[in-house]
Amino acid sequence: MRIARRVLLVLVVLCLLYPAVILGFYFLAPHENAQLGHVDALIVLGCPTKADGSPTPEQRERVMESVREFRKGTSNHIIMTGTAAHNRFVEAHAMAMLAEANGVPASAVFEENQAHDTVQNIYYSDKIMEAKGWRTAEVISSPYHLPRTALILRHYPQLRWETHAARWPPNYGPLKKLQLDWREAVFSFYLRVHGFRQSEYLPNR
Repeated sequence: MRIARRVLLVLVVLCLLYPAVILGFYFLAPHENAQLGHVDALIVLGCPTKADGSPTPEQRERVMESVREFRKGTSNHIIMTGTAAHNRFVEAHAMAMLAEANGVPASAVFEENQAHDTVQNIYYSDKIMEAKGWRTAEVISSPYHLPRTALILRHYPQLRWETHAARWPPNYGPLKKLQLDWREAVFSFYLRVHGFRQSEYLPNR
């Protein structure tokens, strides 16, 4: 009986430690590699449109956060990134149109229309920045997406960066946010343990 209780106690402790460790790594992930104020570019990570081409709630929030940061003077340039990865609408173009409809000059917006995922979002955005001679960036995405983004950005030591969370869509309740956070926390923990798969789009650190 004592052995059974000890085994049960160990199982309970492990069940409590498992989410604590995963969420700890997730919420304590780095969000910058430099203290930045004004940056060369705002990078808005790709997010699909709806099937009719209108913005999804997350896409709208990411774009509108970049509009607010642009108006605040954080940067004079915005890189919208993402191809038609989920439907026929190119994410970068849809986001650029939304930013311009909200007062950002077209001359300030750069469209990166090749990336199919987050790794490629950073890779191709870095290529644009390299061509322009830019070296500092604020990377904007949904709150739950940023810890994994930071793990990718760590592969770019030449880039001075910080991440910046867009607002949660107003229609996302606590359960929805928890689901997204937990899914990303597990994925980010896996990447910390096993690393990313070898890819031409991810430089070696």
